[in-house]
Amino acid sequence: MDGQTQPVERVAARFTDVWTRLKRLAEAAELPERARERIMKAERLTVQWLATLAFFFATVTARVEALALSPQMEAAVLEQLIPALYLERVAARSTAAETRHRVQAASTALLDVLRRADHPLQRLAPADSARVEQVAGACADLFQRSSSCVEGRNGQLSLHHHGRHRLSDRRLAALTAVHNFHIRRPDGTTAAERFFGRTHPALFEELLLRVPLPPRPRRRRPRPPKLPYLMPVAA
Repeated sequence: MDGQTQPVERVAARFTDVWTRLKRLAEAAELPERARERIMKAERLTVQWLATLAFFFATVTARVEALALSPQMEAAVLEQLIPALYLERVAARSTAAETRHRVQAASTALLDVLRRADHPLQRLAPADSARVEQVAGACADLFQRSSSCVEGRNGQLSLHHHGRHRLSDRRLAALTAVHNFHIRRPDGTTAAERFFGRTHPALFEELLLRVPLPPRPRRRRPRPPKLPYLMPVAA
């Protein structure tokens, strides 16, 4: 990963090569027709994905062109600054240390070029430089991987339903207590009141009296201030 922008045409060619190899492997492995239909179904989604990628590049280009920079500065923002900021965000979300360090190194390498004193972006006024960084950061945030939206919702639902299977004895006892002593019918009675024929203290008020309060949360260490991305490196 070097942070180089991948044009839509190049990505389309790579997809074509991947689908061709998958079809050959499916034939060599004599996969059933159902498996081959799934490969074809996934291949049909390529057009939509490439259209989304083309829309992303068109949107980014329009936002950068609105900055009215020189052609050299505009190319640096599109080909170096935005990819560097995007890679930095990818590195922050990576769980594997090796991947995180490799992606962060690629981002740092791109930013080091922009921080050189002789780079055209260093000739911008501080206010213009801050505006360029703001637009570049917004462009880097435009392209989000599926895990940030699709898996977030589906994962939450999966965990919600997964937690309803094979209940532990403690959780089952807690749910039973909530059902018997907290849930009320329209007439305002709980199952325990109807069974014993008398009222009882409110469940959660009793819990507050019996359960010790949790300790104060640990104070977060103050983070050092983040320097501008285009700040020149000291000689």
